[in-house]
Amino acid sequence: MSDPGSVVSAEGMSAGASAQASGPPRRRLTDGADLPVLPDCCNLGTMVRVLLPLNLGVVLLGWLLPAAGVDYWPMLETALRVDAVAAASLLTLCPLRRSVNGAPRWAQWVVGLGVPSAFTVVVAVASAQPPAPGMAVFATWLMPRVLLAAGVAWALIEYLRLRQLSLQPSQAEGRLQALQARIRPHFLFNSLNTVLGLMRSDPRKAERTLENLADLFRVFMKDSRELVPLDDEVLLCKEYLTIEKLRLADRLGVRWELDGMPGDALLPSLLLQPLVENAVHHGIEPNQAPGEIRVSIVKSGDRVRVEIANPLPDAPPTRPGNHMALSNVRERLDLTFDVEGQLETSSADGQFRVIVQFPYRKERRRRNARRPFDPDR
Repeated sequence: MSDPGSVVSAEGMSAGASAQASGPPRRRLTDGADLPVLPDCCNLGTMVRVLLPLNLGVVLLGWLLPAAGVDYWPMLETALRVDAVAAASLLTLCPLRRSVNGAPRWAQWVVGLGVPSAFTVVVAVASAQPPAPGMAVFATWLMPRVLLAAGVAWALIEYLRLRQLSLQPSQAEGRLQALQARIRPHFLFNSLNTVLGLMRSDPRKAERTLENLADLFRVFMKDSRELVPLDDEVLLCKEYLTIEKLRLADRLGVRWELDGMPGDALLPSLLLQPLVENAVHHGIEPNQAPGEIRVSIVKSGDRVRVEIANPLPDAPPTRPGNHMALSNVRERLDLTFDVEGQLETSSADGQFRVIVQFPYRKERRRRNARRPFDPDR
């Protein structure tokens, strides 16, 4: 598989040239850049972590203030104003995040605190009763609200940033476990034995198998923190199955249903290949009769749905698996997409199914050239 970073369109080259002319390029996280200040406000998990504490805080104040002697406090009206400011800020910061991240940190903080403060002014003027005309009186009435909004925004942004920092060791450990789980010695030995068996009977096929094997291990050894297009991940799975097809011959059948696949959807590298490998290892190898692996990928609304089905073994395994591949994939979905990434499994009608769903995030710059899969090279 060709390196995704080595194929660049003419538009991308011109864009890169203009970026270099305007200033130094922004570093990626994998190149040592700091974590961005602004959280991913498009993520459902981030929205829940922002809206839930705010509403709990309003309810808590509604319980404490009367106990402190306050005669009346409009809890419902306050909750509506707080939710209006929070929702508007999240919807505004969602598209702004991409353009702001990578800028100087003070600029990121200005945007992160300025947007909620601005919406606080708008909501306060539109929904509350301002005092009598007069700039000093109006500023005195408005300033505490703006400062409170900026303080709450700072606390939430800092909490989400520290939470992301706390997940960094888990991400590194998850990548290491995923790498150890995928580079299974028996797959390497079986592939090399297959190549040795083909050296005399079909040297050309042996050469193609070695090329596919080199492509696979090149991707295995790469840093998997970057998101990759779905096209590339499917191509990797096809190359893996081509190698296994040589070993299992007619016992392994594969059916691809990719008509509705969004090839530019982004997902963590090496997310689907372990699931396909799991289907071969647990669904095809234990059976003597031919079996088929079905891979279906479609876009449903703003989500991508991947279904991988394989036959159940004729007899239950003597030693049950440890489900490491499923656990690793589920963990990486959680780390990348939070609550928006899902992995479900089911067994019915002699089939074991794995369903992966994640939000559809497009590749920023669609590459014009991708190496198509050619099993005959």
